[in-house]
Amino acid sequence: MNQVNPVLKRSVAGAFETNRVLKNTYALLSLTLLFSAFTAGLSMFLNLPYPGVLVTLVGYFGLLFLTSKFRNSALGLVFVFALTGFMGMTLGPILNSYVHSVGNGGQLVMTALGGTGVIFLGLSGYALTTRKDFSFMGGMLFAGILVAFLAGLVALFVPMPGLQIAVSVMFILLMAGMILYETSEIIHGGETNYILATVTLYVSLFNLFTSLLQLLGIWGSED
Repeated sequence: MNQVNPVLKRSVAGAFETNRVLKNTYALLSLTLLFSAFTAGLSMFLNLPYPGVLVTLVGYFGLLFLTSKFRNSALGLVFVFALTGFMGMTLGPILNSYVHSVGNGGQLVMTALGGTGVIFLGLSGYALTTRKDFSFMGGMLFAGILVAFLAGLVALFVPMPGLQIAVSVMFILLMAGMILYETSEIIHGGETNYILATVTLYVSLFNLFTSLLQLLGIWGSED
């Protein structure tokens, strides 16, 4: 029994830590999504212009770096909200362009939002209930995201509908994989920092939503 007790204690402690990270991650994710929705709505109300690709990338990667650097302190929380609020501000002009420039733009936005929610809940629920280990997907996902990111940059400057569709599909599949991967990492102890877990899931949801919206927009314009 003396040999079993330490094992049981470590197992219980590990389960407690996993539940703590899960609880904190989903709580913070909910708050950041609400804050991001607020800044997006504010950006739409003020009719702010899109800041441009360069400003968006510098702001995103700069705030992402600061969030990662201060992930173990209270400043990490400040930068999480700064990052998600900034991304919401950049999303506002995109949503305005759909709502005001596309006949059924509002419907497209709501469809993309609903699809994002269904995908996230379905994949998260699957990972949580089956407790499968998706850590093997890590290398493939990060390599795929790099390729999709570079292809997305090309698509910004070379207006090719086929390439835009391919990039959107790639991001949808990759972000779905990231949701499975990150949830699995939390469950199995691979990710113990809820700030980093929140950022990963938020970015996955953001890219999933914008990719679904772009894909729906392309199909809608073709119709």
